[in-house]
Amino acid sequence: MVMYDQVYPGYDFAGNMGYGTAKHLAGLQTLGATAIHRQSFSPVRNAGLA
Repeated sequence: MVMYDQVYPGYDFAGNMGYGTAKHLAGLQTLGATAIHRQSFSPVRNAGLA
């Protein structure tokens, strides 16, 4: 996840290790989903971000 934090800044991947923290959810709302976001992750699926 540390590498993905460099590739996809703004999602706090290094700080959340894939879990839906407030910073990560804010990144999803601001930046949208990335290619590495799980479609089954409910904030991605429910918001139609995938």
